[in-house]
Amino acid sequence: MTLRSRFTLFTVFWLIFILILYNIFVYFFVIRVTTRGELQLLANKADLVIETLRQQGMEGIEDPKLLSDLYNFNEMMRIVTGSVKVVNMVGSDEQLLSIPPQMQSFYLSETRQIGGQRVLYLSVPFFEQGHLIGTVEAARRLTVLDSYLQILVGALSVTSIGAIVFAIFGTYWFTTRLTGPIGQMVQTMREIDRSGKLYRVKLNGREESVELQQMVRAFNQMIDRLDRTIEQQKHFVADASHELKTPLTVISSYADMLKRWGRDNVEVRDEAIEAIAKETERLQKLIRSMLTLAEAEQDSWLSISRFDVAIVVRDLSEVLGTTFQRDIRVHSDGQSVMMRADKDKIRQLLMILIDNAIKYSKEPIDIRIRINKQGIKLEVTDYGIGIQECDIPYMFERFYRVDEARHRSTGGSGLGLSIAKKIVDLHDGKVEVYSKPGHGTTISIQLPRNGKVSST
Repeated sequence: MTLRSRFTLFTVFWLIFILILYNIFVYFFVIRVTTRGELQLLANKADLVIETLRQQGMEGIEDPKLLSDLYNFNEMMRIVTGSVKVVNMVGSDEQLLSIPPQMQSFYLSETRQIGGQRVLYLSVPFFEQGHLIGTVEAARRLTVLDSYLQILVGALSVTSIGAIVFAIFGTYWFTTRLTGPIGQMVQTMREIDRSGKLYRVKLNGREESVELQQMVRAFNQMIDRLDRTIEQQKHFVADASHELKTPLTVISSYADMLKRWGRDNVEVRDEAIEAIAKETERLQKLIRSMLTLAEAEQDSWLSISRFDVAIVVRDLSEVLGTTFQRDIRVHSDGQSVMMRADKDKIRQLLMILIDNAIKYSKEPIDIRIRINKQGIKLEVTDYGIGIQECDIPYMFERFYRVDEARHRSTGGSGLGLSIAKKIVDLHDGKVEVYSKPGHGTTISIQLPRNGKVSST
């Protein structure tokens, strides 16, 4: 069953249920109010008869005018004395006159069925000096009231049926508008599945609900993101193919050279072996970087723990400074700077930034650890050749090269800064680059605080 049918049936069912309860309440409420009015009319006539008798000293009980002045064509009135004898009666309805007389000392009112019609019966006793003298009885057919009730039932039925019909068509129309964008998204997804191309759902000019607009926008945002991801994957595959093709071509060329002349020529053999080893190492670095970027897309790539980032920076700077015989200076706001992050990934991030600084400068390298309101800031500064301003926005793209010749000479894979940017993004951080050609470069990493950074 479709959502439209379910919603329509649900709405109509509850509307019918509510209408039934409402109609029952109105019907019995009208009966109660109108019957009470009729009863009050009979009670007033009985009280008037009793009051007249008291004024006359209980004389004239059998006087026909006592009751005839109060008589109505659809009523019966009579006075019954102590021996259950009708001493005075007025009325023309045989069925009402045939009601057995009663002599009782209490007030009685009830509704009876006589001849298929409702009849209101009333019995009011009257006393003299504490002794029961008689009873004034009255009966009244509720014919007019019942005819009004029939009209009321008809009116309620017609309005209820009209409301149900209106609810069916109105709900169907409303659910059609409600499920329209959903149907468009389903159709779009089927078209995507059929053609393999990404399509977006268009919002019509009609007024849609805020929730539906948000749903359509979220769907379109998802499609846009998928589109960007697919395009990035295409570029990545193309760039990776190009990067892999170069060392493989070099290796193949030198291997062919070895086959032809390397057996007898020592110089050719040594050159080929060195070139193959160099390109193989470069190829291994490239593959490791590509695998690192692939792993970074997984949710479980980070392993969060609490550690002292100042110690990590000092240890790494000491190792790299000793290895490359470079002066790497560490400046920190405190001896200990605690933070919650992935220790290994932060170390990898710093290694990439320091390695780049070592490659592109000969001067000492400064690393600063600052604590601010936003969290912790790491800055790596070199005083080398710098970067052109037009190249800065593209530095963290995969395989982007500021200088092809420089890239080849350093043996980089073109993925280091992309990995660094991915690590920063996964930690909800920000990266900024400040550089001036000939004066050096500063890469600033801001990691969020969120109660996870402290200093002692």
